Amino acid sequence: MKDLVIIGGGPAGMSAAIAAYENGIKDILILERDEHLGGILQQCIHNGFGLHKFGEELTGPEYAWRYEEKVRALGIEFKLNTMVLDVSENKVVTATNTQDGIFQIEAKAIILAMGCRERAKGALNIAGSRPAGIYSAGTAQKFVNMKGYLPGKNIVILGSGDIGLIMARRMTLEGAKVHAVCELMPYSGGLARNIEQCLNDFGIPLKLSHTIIQIHGKERVEGVTIAKVDERRKPVAGTEEYIPCDTILFSVGLVPENELSRNANVALSPITNGAVVDQDRQTSIEGVFSCGNVLHVHDLVDYVSEEAEIAGKAAVEYINGTKDESVLIPIKTDGKIRYTVPQRITKKKDVAVYFRVSNIYKNVMIKVSDGENTLLSKKKIKVAPGEMESITLKKEIYENAKELYFSLEEM
Repeated sequence: MKDLVIIGGGPAGMSAAIAAYENGIKDILILERDEHLGGILQQCIHNGFGLHKFGEELTGPEYAWRYEEKVRALGIEFKLNTMVLDVSENKVVTATNTQDGIFQIEAKAIILAMGCRERAKGALNIAGSRPAGIYSAGTAQKFVNMKGYLPGKNIVILGSGDIGLIMARRMTLEGAKVHAVCELMPYSGGLARNIEQCLNDFGIPLKLSHTIIQIHGKERVEGVTIAKVDERRKPVAGTEEYIPCDTILFSVGLVPENELSRNANVALSPITNGAVVDQDRQTSIEGVFSCGNVLHVHDLVDYVSEEAEIAGKAAVEYINGTKDESVLIPIKTDGKIRYTVPQRITKKKDVAVYFRVSNIYKNVMIKVSDGENTLLSKKKIKVAPGEMESITLKKEIYENAKELYFSLEEM
């Protein structure tokens, strides 16, 4: 029996563990499948991490070490090279490693912090065979930054998420030629600063509303045919362009790793593919919490850490029997706002609600209503899908509401 079991030893898992420890729960166990703590940050050697959390620019490994150092200093127990096989509704965790074999742990509370994975080529309907030279952007990042291998010399990247943008710069710095970054949507899915620093600074073209329609080559990639797409995202005849290359990187989205959550019958959002949670990041199962990229994909790791602290503190309240379990108010959105996290809140505390929009909008008013009356509004010059937004709701604003409705109006 453990008071708190945390699945995942990345920035979310470590931050949640530290927050729980500092709020009074000492019997904590972190289970991490990799050979080290830190998660994906270990291969993210570029800087830009920690500006919000620490007020300085850190690389990914430096940011991870800040938390690992504290985990070790506090004596929080963790097991590496440990794969969690199952989580049950009654909070029994089944895991395996070479030292302990298959073992089970009963927990008073569980925090899910498994992170996310990249969407693979198999999820895309692209013509061509399966030659060597096709990688996800994250795999290429690991080869370059951790293994010292250069996957190729002439690159085309499909998808303009942050990993793809960062790898465009990284491959260029290592001597490769990035011929283009193609993006199916009419806007980039990455941060504006990454478009500027990773593409514009190096003269790498970003082709919006473009996709790869065919991969050429049998043994090794020899080139790709790209084409412009219409508003239905279908290739436009006559816009085809052949680009010779030996390597393709896919940066076509991230998927929260929620297989364990599904096994535990945790309710998942069809939009985020993460758990449906309250303001404390508690899932549909009492005592099971979710945070970080397994809940919804974040654009900054600083926000992952902040969210994990919420989950860690709430897990302590649950274990101690002091968590607020009053009536929950559901939050609904209008479509222009794709989703919110949390998706439901109580009436007893101020809460920050995070959300993403479905398109690029300029000069907008973000409104929160109870269905009849506008409770709060916020002007924004520009909002974009690649950047998380947030609004803090004071409890006195919504305490009489039965549901909340988030909408976006163009002015």
